[in-house]
Amino acid sequence: MGQFIPSVPDEPRTPGLCYTLRPVLSSVSVLIASDSSRAATALESASSLVPSVAQVVLSGPSGDAPPPGVEVVPGPLGASVDRLRGECTVLLDAGVSASAADLHLLCAPIAAGEADVVVPSSIPEPRARPLNALARSVAGIDVRHPLAPIRAVRTEAIRSLNLSSGPGLAAELVVKLAAQAFRFKEVPVTPTGERRRPGEWLALGRTLLSYALFLNDTDNSHPGYNTLAQMDQAPRYNAWLGRKLRPNLGQRVLEIGAGIGTITREIAPGRERVIALEADPFYVQRLRNLFRDSEVVRPVHAPVERTDWDSLAREHLDTVMLSNVLEHIEDDAAAVRRFRSVLPEGGRLVILVPALPALYGGIDEAIGHYRRYTPETLRRVIEANGFRLESLEWLNLLGIPGWFLNSRLLRRRSVPGFQVRLYDRLSPLLARLESAFNLPVGMSLLAVARATSAPGVER
Repeated sequence: MGQFIPSVPDEPRTPGLCYTLRPVLSSVSVLIASDSSRAATALESASSLVPSVAQVVLSGPSGDAPPPGVEVVPGPLGASVDRLRGECTVLLDAGVSASAADLHLLCAPIAAGEADVVVPSSIPEPRARPLNALARSVAGIDVRHPLAPIRAVRTEAIRSLNLSSGPGLAAELVVKLAAQAFRFKEVPVTPTGERRRPGEWLALGRTLLSYALFLNDTDNSHPGYNTLAQMDQAPRYNAWLGRKLRPNLGQRVLEIGAGIGTITREIAPGRERVIALEADPFYVQRLRNLFRDSEVVRPVHAPVERTDWDSLAREHLDTVMLSNVLEHIEDDAAAVRRFRSVLPEGGRLVILVPALPALYGGIDEAIGHYRRYTPETLRRVIEANGFRLESLEWLNLLGIPGWFLNSRLLRRRSVPGFQVRLYDRLSPLLARLESAFNLPVGMSLLAVARATSAPGVER
């Protein structure tokens, strides 16, 4: 594999820029996606990079025969991504020029481990501002030009995504990278060359609106993700759940089914260790990105049924916690016995579950619920498998009408985002009201139990 060692003329140092223009990566790949209308300009862009870049890949038609050093992959974009060899990949729009210095500045934060996605801090197209503002809003990021026609991405990050070809690629890439908690950064590079055509801007706008209104970052192909992602956008409600859970937790916590880290963020402060166990590789990627700098949270990829419980038993855990997870496990009794196997006598089990079987409907089915619990069924599965129940309380009385409407009557597959945001605004008031009364019923049940001397161990 060739090394990226460009010849860069001396340039004045940019104020505030901490990178010098010297080799920073063992290799860089450049990926240019094109179609028949841009084939000639794409080939011209690719050809100009050959002397200074280890790998140049042209995805789509090339028109004329490519020169040595340019790899043409005519199939879908995924086939081109599979060919990438560099640690950093620069994605370049057809017809856009990039110097060795530009590539260097874009890839430097990735090489330094400070970013996963790097974009220019300025672009010469004022008409791009509204769409860049829309992209910032949809993706929830703060770089000024997320749709810039040149951007550098950690290659392993690109490989973790399912991307489609087409003029909306830049918008799709931004949304999916942001949703997986990859880090964005900008550097002082200004792209030059051909500007995007009106049809290309329209395609970017359509893509952004599709993700804002209809799609999630996995194109609705990942069961349950819509609900998890929308609940992640309810900070007041999640903070309330955190306040309910934290007093019951010890210092070394095993969180079963951490999902995308919504509750993990709430319980981690003040702990010695939180092991975030998650079965889904898509969610694990996000957890690792989200907590990459944490000395407390350690994501572990394993389903409950195939977890190394012997290894976890040596972690000196004092608490096992599940937040809306037990209902996803078909054999919940066997799971509770496994939780008991990693705790000492007196260790804590904290379980939040959806309640009231009469509410079971379309959303429950979409996110993989086997059941909703009653106080009796939750007590039975806890006390028959190595624990003594200490407390059991109802939560979220006022959430019942909304869930019944959406899940039972309308048979929706996820909670509408507007309703989640509205409920989040009301949740501080609802939390104060619930704390003043012992609820007779609720949409959820919170149980706290202690491990007994008869563990009933199953691993």
